Amino acid sequence: MRNKFLFVCMATVVLASCNDNLVYSEFRPIKNGKWQMATPVNFEFSELDSTANYNMFINVRNDETFPFSNLFLITELEYPDGNTIKDTLEYKMAEPTGEWLGKGVGSVKENKLWYKENVSFPQSGVYKVNVFHAMRKNGEVDGLHELDGITDVGLEIEKVPK
Repeated sequence: MRNKFLFVCMATVVLASCNDNLVYSEFRPIKNGKWQMATPVNFEFSELDSTANYNMFINVRNDETFPFSNLFLITELEYPDGNTIKDTLEYKMAEPTGEWLGKGVGSVKENKLWYKENVSFPQSGVYKVNVFHAMRKNGEVDGLHELDGITDVGLEIEKVPK
């Protein structure tokens, strides 16, 4: 009886976590949890419905060695024709009390961060997204060459429901 109950609970969790609108999801591990400033995290995707609109998210997993309460990123969205849109983004990663935002049990937290809303992909071919960190210490001009505590960076694309 107990095994049956556990199976029903697990099945409910799995089904509830499904997202019918998710069309792309990929994570890239950051070697040793030390993200090099000059090393972007790269994603490529293609074959999305050119008549649909999408929401894009950057997913970041951090552990307790991440030394900041916010995260600055630079993103590049490159279209198949070579045109590129560059954005500088800031995300809150912790409360003023030091409590980490995001989901997760234990020392690693995952944050699903808005990147682009209601965007379309009208061109056929391969789209590329490059994500760089742009962190620096207060009062310093040069950025951190190595950012501790980021274990994985991901990209998700969800179809906007009609």
